[in-house]
Amino acid sequence: MPIIKSKRKGGLTPAFNSFVENFFRDDDIIARWKESHRVPPVNVEETDDQFIMSLAAPGLKKEDFNIEVNNGMIVVGSEQSDKSEEKGDNFTRKEFSYSSFKRSFWLPENCMPENIIATYEDGVLKVTVPKEEAKAIEAPKKIKVG
Repeated sequence: MPIIKSKRKGGLTPAFNSFVENFFRDDDIIARWKESHRVPPVNVEETDDQFIMSLAAPGLKKEDFNIEVNNGMIVVGSEQSDKSEEKGDNFTRKEFSYSSFKRSFWLPENCMPENIIATYEDGVLKVTVPKEEAKAIEAPKKIKVG
């Protein structure tokens, strides 16, 4: 059964038909969908005493991030949702959006996961993973067979 009845023999009114066609062809909607489903790029830098992961994630707040370390893996993610409603005399307009991402990385054996620090500034999340201090190499030792 058609949503909007028409005296025409096709069912839907031309205005509604045009709305449906434009809705599914709207480049702005497609662009917003692509933006909400993108995974932020990550740069990993290694220095003498730490690893630094930088994720480009503009438009978020530091509370939006979830960072977990489990079984030698670090998982960085975020979820965001937004709802709006506008009411008028003859209409109600509701919109919502949702976006999320999750990135996982194996931690190297020479790191200290208990000392990981994360900061978020100017749209960049920086996760700093300190390395363990290098152990002194012991001098060679001769072993006698007895």
